[in-house]
Amino acid sequence: MRVVLAALLVVSALASVSSSLRTSRGSYSAHAVRELRSFLPAMARARCASFGFSRQAKRQSLAARSSVAMSQDELKRMVGYKAIDDYVKSGMVVGLGTGSTAAMAVERLGELWKSGEIKDIVAIPTSVRTKEQAESYGIPLATLDTHPDLDVAIDGADEVDPDLNLVKGGGGALLREKMVEARAKKFIVIVDESKLTDALGPGFAIPVEIVQFCHEHTRKAIESLPALQGRAKAVLRLGSSQNNQPDGTDPAVTDNGNYIVDLFFEEPLTDATKLAQELIDTVGVVEHGLFIGMTTAVIIAGKEGISVKEA
Repeated sequence: MRVVLAALLVVSALASVSSSLRTSRGSYSAHAVRELRSFLPAMARARCASFGFSRQAKRQSLAARSSVAMSQDELKRMVGYKAIDDYVKSGMVVGLGTGSTAAMAVERLGELWKSGEIKDIVAIPTSVRTKEQAESYGIPLATLDTHPDLDVAIDGADEVDPDLNLVKGGGGALLREKMVEARAKKFIVIVDESKLTDALGPGFAIPVEIVQFCHEHTRKAIESLPALQGRAKAVLRLGSSQNNQPDGTDPAVTDNGNYIVDLFFEEPLTDATKLAQELIDTVGVVEHGLFIGMTTAVIIAGKEGISVKEA
């Protein structure tokens, strides 16, 4: 097939060159014939080489992109699966997080539940979409109303500092995540190494869930908190609640019917604990995305494989 296509390219080139070398009477001069004879072999070689190179380059490019995409998915799956395999046993009450990495943990739990390798578990989801995923596997579900004490909760994070403090809520589920994960004996965080940071703040906006009533007043109150010292801009999330990039014109609404304000920092946050307290003390604030001192262990997916860092 490659030879045929190369031949067609050569014929096309011949037509182009021969047209330019015709005499005014439509015939070829002797000089033109000699030019064509010398030109065609070089053109054929160039066309064939070019065709072969472009196909090879395209295959290599596609292979590289596929490898990168698979690598990212597989790393998420590896940490999600490891968290379930290492920390979840039959008879447990399990908190299920929200997000693309947490979804891999739900997937693994679903597989083990269906196969019968794990039995007599009850799971508490932290969002509507996690609830729907768990239901698709037939995982028994409950709420904190009936099961207020969890053996383990597993979830992702948007940022992790050296002390294993977290920023969570990029997907808009911060309130339910914190309610569930605060009740767990063990809170296992699953991330890739890009989520590790020296200090919270600049790498990912800190979300704050607020009530809809007088939301602009609350936004301004947050922005003027002493702990922020004018170093962060409070931005009302627009469009989907599942990301902090504007993708609509209306305020984003969480599963709880609230709005979200994202705090964008230019400099590292110097006192996360102080800010966390000031935020929760602000009237109109429901919850914030700073998870301070809650982590039991972080399972990290990196270029060199999987590592675990314990608190």
